[in-house]
Amino acid sequence: MNAPRPYHVLFLCTGNSARSVLAESLLNHHGQGAFIGCSAGSFPKGQVHPIALALLQSLQLPTAGLRSKSWNEFAAPTASRIDFVFTVCDNAAGEVCPIWPGQPVTAHWGIPDPAAVEGTDAEQWAAFRAALQAMETRIKRFLGLPLGSLDRDQLQTRLRDIGHAS
Repeated sequence: MNAPRPYHVLFLCTGNSARSVLAESLLNHHGQGAFIGCSAGSFPKGQVHPIALALLQSLQLPTAGLRSKSWNEFAAPTASRIDFVFTVCDNAAGEVCPIWPGQPVTAHWGIPDPAAVEGTDAEQWAAFRAALQAMETRIKRFLGLPLGSLDRDQLQTRLRDIGHAS
């Protein structure tokens, strides 16, 4: 993959309040400047879920600038080039997405929605921790890929495999 560094990665979900925001923070932390993570939604909720923010803060992961936003911000003609787009919810994966600048490599990394969990505070927190753990595992696998030595088709296959791994 011959993209300039840093690589720009967009995580998509319908509401952009939990999973995609967790992924954005995790990538910006683990990517150490070589990757810039962003997140957006097709129908953003307008605010980040409070448990998502509290969990990230409790783990000392970046929260500055996190907000629920529309994917239209990243499809605008003036938007930055995007190298990778990952859908993290099944609804967003099935939607017709805008055309992204840069013809990014895409993959679906579906993770159950922790914001949909009803129950006790402990059960809700457990759902957010599970979503964060699953996303962190996938992001670390992604960061371990030899991007410079994979052609586009090989990379696409590897990224889809990451999305199917537990």
